[in-house]
Formats: sequence, C-alpha cells, structure tokens
Amino acid sequence: MSTRVPISIEGNLVADPDYGESQNGTKFAKFTVAVTDRKLEDGKWVDGDTQYHRTTVFGRTAENVRASLAKGDTVIVNGNLEFRHWADQATGEPRAATEVVADSVGPSLRYTTAEVARRNPKADGLDAALSGPSLDARSPQAASATLS
Repeated sequence: MSTRVPISIEGNLVADPDYGESQNGTKFAKFTVAVTDRKLEDGKWVDGDTQYHRTTVFGRTAENVRASLAKGDTVIVNGNLEFRHWADQATGEPRAATEVVADSVGPSLRYTTAEVARRNPKADGLDAALSGPSLDARSPQAASATLS
C-alpha cells in the first residue's frame, strides 16, 4: 500500500533521464532531482543538506521530458510523494522507499531561459476538446525546449 503527499520541488537533474515503455505501452521517464537548501549563516549564504528525489513521469509528459531535459538542468516538478513499504525477498527485512510520481515537469526559469514550442494535439492523435486551452493563432510545432 502507498500513501500520497502532494509535493512541488525545484532542483537539478543529476543524470540524463532514463526512458522506457511498460508492457501495456505506457511511456515513462525516470530521473533524480537534487534539491539543496540554502541558508544564511553569519551574513553569508551557504549550502545546506542535499536531498535526492527519485522521480517518475508517464505518457506525453515523459515524451516531452525526453525531448527537452538533460543532466544538470534545473527543473520544477509537481506531483505526489509516494511511500512504498515491502519485505526484502531474500531476508524478509522490512524495506521502505519514497518516489515522486510527477504530474508536471518543466525547466526552471530562475537561472535560465527556455523557448517554448507547442505541440499540435490533432497531429498527436488527441481530440482538441481534451487537450486544454486553445492554441490560438500561433503555429503549433513539435515539443521541444531550448535551454540556455
């Protein structure tokens, strides 16, 4: 059984995301986000502890992560923190892990800029009514982001 807690994090990708597809055809991306708190000590900013958040995202968002993000990029992730508990098969010892299951992922604009290219829902085989807000008069393009 798992428990979900809403979470929003901003940090750096520690490696290029890994990609795959489940047996039922669902695409996914897995990556780790390093989050380092900064604190003011004696009038100077210093790094605090670094937390590493293993993250998984599915479907179209996973495809967009693949097209857009790489090691070192600063990202913002919104999703649910899941707590998993199980018994080790070899020893029977209890084990636990946390993982972020992301609903949305994007580049942080705090230290970089990004160029947004919108996807065309009809070209992706989606009903426009299910795709969200209108794409207005701009010409839709394939998903990509150029970070600098």
